[in-house]
Amino acid sequence: MSVMWKYLDKRSATIAAIKDRASMKFIVDHTDEDITAERERMSSIGSPNMDGLPHAHNPQANEERILSGIEEIDILKERYRQAVEYQEWFEPAWAQLSEDEQYVLETFYDENTYGSNAAWYIAEHFEIEQASAYRKKNRALDHLTVLLFGKF
Repeated sequence: MSVMWKYLDKRSATIAAIKDRASMKFIVDHTDEDITAERERMSSIGSPNMDGLPHAHNPQANEERILSGIEEIDILKERYRQAVEYQEWFEPAWAQLSEDEQYVLETFYDENTYGSNAAWYIAEHFEIEQASAYRKKNRALDHLTVLLFGKF
C-alpha cells in the first residue's frame, strides 16, 4: 500500500505530512541505534529487582526476553520502512518548493508556533501584513499539495 493513502483528504493530508516530517527524519536517523540497544538488552543478563517482594522463579525468563526483543526489533524495522517510504514520497516534493515556501510552511506548522503567532512571525520575516501571511501560507500549501498528490 502506498504511503499517500494514509493522507486521503489532500489539503489536510499535506498538513499532516508536513507535521510528520520531523518525526520521520528522526526515525530514519535513530533506528539503527534503537535496534542496537534492543539487541544488547536481549543478550544481557537480567538483574534482580530489589523491591523486597517475593518473586516466583521463571525458568523461561531468558527466552521471553529474547522473544520480546525480536518482536521489538521487528516493530522498529517496520517503522523504519514506513519512514523511508514517507521520505521517498515527501522529500522530492518538498525540495521543489522555494526557500520562502519552505520557511512559511515550517513556521506555520511548527509544533511550538500556533495560528496567529506563526502568521506574525511570517509577516515580520517578509515585512507584510498578517492577512498576506495567511495568503502566502495558503499558496505554499496549495503548491505542495499539487506536488504531492497532483491536481486537486
